[in-house]
Amino acid sequence: MEPERWKLADRLLYEALERPPAERAEFVRLACAGDNALEREVQSLLAWERKVGNFLERPAIEVAPHSISPQANGDLPVGEIISHYRIAGKLGAGGMGVVYKAEDTRLLRFVALKFLSGEFASNPEALNRFRREARAASALNHPNICTIHDIGEHKGWPFIAMELLEGQALLDQIGSKPLPNEEIVNVGIEIADALEAAHAKGIVHRDIKSANIFITGRQQAKILDFGLAKQAAEPSTSPEASTELVTSPGSTMGTVAYMSPEQVRGGTLDSRTDLFSFGVVLYEMATSKRPFRGESTGLIFDAILNRAPTPAVRLNPELPLELDHIIGKCLEKDRTLRYQHASEIRTDLKRLKRDGESARITASATPAVTPKAKLRKWMAPASAALLACLPATYFYFHRQPKLTDKDTIILADFTNTTGDTVFDGALLQGLAMELGQSPFLSIVSDRRVQQTLRLMGKPADTPLTADFAKEVCERTGSAAVLEGSIAPIGSQYIVGLRAKNCHTGDMLDEEQIQAATKEEVLNALSKIAVKFRIRVGESLATVEKHSTPLVEATTPSLEALKAYTAAINANFTNGPAAGIPFFERAVELDPKFAVAHAHLGLSYHGVGDSIHADESIARGYQLRDRTSDQETFFVMTMYDRVTSGNLEKAYQTADLWAQTYPRDSNPHSLMAGIISHNLGKYERSIEEAKKAISVDANNGFGYVNLAWSYLSLDRWAEAASTMQRARERKLDNPDFVLLQYFLAFLNGDKAGMENVIALVKGKSDSADVLYNVESLAAARSGHLQLATKLSNLAATTARQSGQRDRSAVYKAGSSVWQAFFGNALEARRSAMEAISISKSRDAAYGAALGLVLAGDIPPSQTLANDLEKRFPEDSVVKYIYLPTLRGLLYLKAGEPAKAIEQLQVALPSELGQPGIGQFGALYPAYVRGQAYLALHQGSEAVAEFQKILNHRGLVAVDPVGAMARLQLGRAFTMLGDKDKAKSAYQDFFTLWKDADPDVPILKQAKAEFAKLQ
Repeated sequence: MEPERWKLADRLLYEALERPPAERAEFVRLACAGDNALEREVQSLLAWERKVGNFLERPAIEVAPHSISPQANGDLPVGEIISHYRIAGKLGAGGMGVVYKAEDTRLLRFVALKFLSGEFASNPEALNRFRREARAASALNHPNICTIHDIGEHKGWPFIAMELLEGQALLDQIGSKPLPNEEIVNVGIEIADALEAAHAKGIVHRDIKSANIFITGRQQAKILDFGLAKQAAEPSTSPEASTELVTSPGSTMGTVAYMSPEQVRGGTLDSRTDLFSFGVVLYEMATSKRPFRGESTGLIFDAILNRAPTPAVRLNPELPLELDHIIGKCLEKDRTLRYQHASEIRTDLKRLKRDGESARITASATPAVTPKAKLRKWMAPASAALLACLPATYFYFHRQPKLTDKDTIILADFTNTTGDTVFDGALLQGLAMELGQSPFLSIVSDRRVQQTLRLMGKPADTPLTADFAKEVCERTGSAAVLEGSIAPIGSQYIVGLRAKNCHTGDMLDEEQIQAATKEEVLNALSKIAVKFRIRVGESLATVEKHSTPLVEATTPSLEALKAYTAAINANFTNGPAAGIPFFERAVELDPKFAVAHAHLGLSYHGVGDSIHADESIARGYQLRDRTSDQETFFVMTMYDRVTSGNLEKAYQTADLWAQTYPRDSNPHSLMAGIISHNLGKYERSIEEAKKAISVDANNGFGYVNLAWSYLSLDRWAEAASTMQRARERKLDNPDFVLLQYFLAFLNGDKAGMENVIALVKGKSDSADVLYNVESLAAARSGHLQLATKLSNLAATTARQSGQRDRSAVYKAGSSVWQAFFGNALEARRSAMEAISISKSRDAAYGAALGLVLAGDIPPSQTLANDLEKRFPEDSVVKYIYLPTLRGLLYLKAGEPAKAIEQLQVALPSELGQPGIGQFGALYPAYVRGQAYLALHQGSEAVAEFQKILNHRGLVAVDPVGAMARLQLGRAFTMLGDKDKAKSAYQDFFTLWKDADPDVPILKQAKAEFAKLQ
């Protein structure tokens, strides 16, 4: 339940409790007004209150003087019966509670009974916390969270019956020295898993500390005390209030020292506050000290808010650097830079554990070492452990490698003699994904293989038999062909790999492995691939670091892998729409197939279905711990590029991807493309595009991104030469056609523009894009009737081909230029039609822009607020869309100074290409110029409008280029420079020399020009 609805449920609960018991159910039914989910929640709260005896309704002074309570009359005697629990002895007291061991006489088991301590017994907030603890913990069923069995009261005093734990608090276990690395990681994984479960239920603990983590006799971690737990995003109490309630006088510093910065400030909290506190616990386990210390609460608060803690590895040199990095990321003061989910910490800790176990296993083959030395090496880098291996392993480090990190290999089709078609294609795809984990090997892409087959005069889908693979290998300058096979042997299977030098025919390696069952084939393929990687020259260290088994990195289901393979092939050959049914089948067969979810989302994105795209990509992101390292980079980058829109984060992930896999051109393409291009970082885009091409000379996206960046920087000749290089390599991409059109447009080459249009209009997959570009060019020249016709044609064509999002964007674009030119009624109609087709990010922005330009403020404000709510991390929304809309809204409200203030956010990114249907570039500058006009600051306005005219390649066909000429004339008029004003107006009239005569803005411009004569 959302935080606001949770608060509403609580309010209705207390209003119901004020009524007689017989009237409460009817009151709730009427108050919820048909909201069934809310009604169920309130009714469940009422049931809970009945169980606890509604003790919160009764003030503490109503407790009878003779009530038996451990606080009032000493300890409960052994044998005392509390409900159906028999007291067996006192376990301890501290903080807010006193705890007894008791026997459950019904179920014949021992439990712990927790009562409130005397000093808190009359405190309503303490009672409220007691209730929250029971409610929150009982909602969770997790092996690493203490289980709540029951709640009740004894003579007016509430108690909680909970799981009886034997062991000690983590605080006591730490003592005065760090815990062993292995123990830190194991406890960390369990606590992270428990926090993920709590956060998934919307519960934030808010008091994670080593005293609230219990380690059982079996070394199992348990989170205790959910008394401060609340639904995510509820306002925090102030630090002072929290301190009073969560600590006794002797433990204030302990609690304060675990608070997050946002908790110290008393701000709104979400699950990330627990991750900060968890980082403090990890630091404490690693160093036996707390990261933020001081002699007073104020000094500790200052350390939490303003001081970086001493790196844990400096206090404990035996700590693995990876673990130190994990702790540091937990303790980021800016929660947007912190881990965002507990599952991310769990994944990093599990990966660290896996790497540590690999190193330990390898080290077990070395001569005996002392126990102390083993402890030091437990999680050392794999390479250090491997240096001490036996001579057989030593051989791998000193033999002549069969391949180098400069070689590429071709994967031939598998030879399948089993008669079982499930292996067809699936094993080849699995092998490609398995070997793709290697930073050492480089597999020639399917796209390049198809290009080579065409050059050989063969269809692109020609099966890559051994002979064809050899020729492709020679033509691409690759080093080897890898042939796979699977054959039956009784009820079992033999999986084989054979690598040959395609130039000499020499056998580089040959491996075989037996699989006992069909279900074991994928595991066998993983094992044989790992052997191959080592045998052909890859280091054991990188093999161990990057070798997630296929069943963990993809799917254990051969049928799902076969469907995924069919999807990849269909997508590659016939476009994203063709691959969707196969991807859907893959995730239906295995709902945890992370990479299939991610690719399904990208296919939906490719056909303009943003809703399903975001759902599928987000699901892949949630399951990213079930992927290989390389696929994890891919899934994370796609999530931030497409779904969250956090382009800075996507760039960071892609950068790490490129560093880890230097022979993969894809991360460079992504950094060069939407990640850099959308934010206007064209020089950086050029740098990354060149890197992509240097890694793979046939990377089509590298050429596309390079050409777009050159065009945006008005380096048109370089854009044209880049496209020529791509054509020489027979590379194909729909963007090349658009680039060719824009170059012709910018050079005034009408024949060239017509040639491009004639070439494309017969192709249904891109005809709508050209219709839309034509409509913008027509609108820019004042041909509004033609522009309207072409825009409608673009939107209709897009919808007919299933591209609803693109159709909506085209309608939104027409709304903007209709509003620019004074046709407010048409602008409103187009905007409303756009959002009726799709409420995608770009369509909503375009519609909001058209509406506010047309003076329709309330719906524009609503759309702007919705964008902010739906896309809180989206870089384009934060840095371009919202500043532009908010600036316009302030301008329309007669507050131009506030408009300029809003638009300051957009300055670093305003040269970016939003990617919303070829309009929208430099709109923040246009609005800023209008605001300066409203403030009668003519010189500043001139600079903004001139900025638009100075970036012809960036603005291209956008009608804002026409409006900038007119606004420039108005700015010079304001400055009293009639000559420059007349010149700007004349530029506008020249552009509109044969425009439709009845356009309102044209009539207005002519009237303004007449006054200058």
